[in-house]
Amino acid sequence: MNVKPGTRALGIAESYRSGANDSQLAGAVVRADRVVDGAGFGRCRVGGLDATEAIVSLFDRLERPDVRYCLLGAIAPAWFNLVDLEVVAEATDRPTIAVTVDASEGLEAGLEDAFDGADLQRRLERYRSLPPRQPIAVGEDTLWMRAVGIEHEAAATVIRAFTPERGPPEPIRVASVLARAADRDGSAVG
Repeated sequence: MNVKPGTRALGIAESYRSGANDSQLAGAVVRADRVVDGAGFGRCRVGGLDATEAIVSLFDRLERPDVRYCLLGAIAPAWFNLVDLEVVAEATDRPTIAVTVDASEGLEAGLEDAFDGADLQRRLERYRSLPPRQPIAVGEDTLWMRAVGIEHEAAATVIRAFTPERGPPEPIRVASVLARAADRDGSAVG
């Protein structure tokens, strides 16, 4: 599989201020040659379960049929607002890859500390339905990914194509910058 320089991915990232009721989402359309080619915004509730719908809505509002991949910077933005990667992949009709830069022990212990009853069970079911995290070597770094709608090796090729040197893939990095800027501004973008 070869990723051409003009291939576009939508990166999604979030930012929120302490005490806020919602989280700022940003999406950045970035080409594999690092050209930023579009942006959009959305919001999801802190501690809610609406991140999946917010991401799909952001994708739809962009109206970008040229985007080939959705790259997410988190599976649990906005304090455990778990994303259903299968739903995102199906609704966007795009391979969807969640990518993080840090290894982790997983979210189950954090979910059990933060929720109980039906709220906990819904989150655990969604979390356990996610594909397992898999390491991917990018240069001298290791990133962690969960991929839906694309085979592991093809997903690894996509991640490497969109990651210039270190850190997250460029679409996620740009989306993170946009989300922080919009959140810092304090205006309800999205």
